[in-house]
Amino acid sequence: MQCENPSVCDVDSKSRGWWLVADRLGATASFLCAVHCALLPFVIALLPLVGLEFLADHAFERGFVLFAAALATTTLVTGNRKHRQRLPMVLAVPGLILLVLGVTVVDLSAHTTLHSIMVTCGGLLVASAHVVNLRLVYRAHALQHAH
Repeated sequence: MQCENPSVCDVDSKSRGWWLVADRLGATASFLCAVHCALLPFVIALLPLVGLEFLADHAFERGFVLFAAALATTTLVTGNRKHRQRLPMVLAVPGLILLVLGVTVVDLSAHTTLHSIMVTCGGLLVASAHVVNLRLVYRAHALQHAH
């Protein structure tokens, strides 16, 4: 596979590489967030014993959700420009809504179980959106460079 204009292909390759790393980071972070939220009610008493009590802090959780939302929005919008498929956004939007509602509205009430369910499902949806986005970007790139 030879590029007609190497300077353009190098720039495209570099920018594409950065976005793919960001998408992978988003998928991993969202999945870990979902695992964290699912397990937190069961291990909350053990966290101080192993020096990880910050994981149960609401400020940490809100900051993490803010980071995940910004990363997801950026990578999914960029991916959409390349592959023009709606599925990643269809997965991400309800996931982000569940995450934000889970760490704001529901977190302020005493509904720990509902909070855990909402943020776990939200994290899994956002992680799924990143994985689908990665596959679609790879497919679009392969089709673009197929001769």
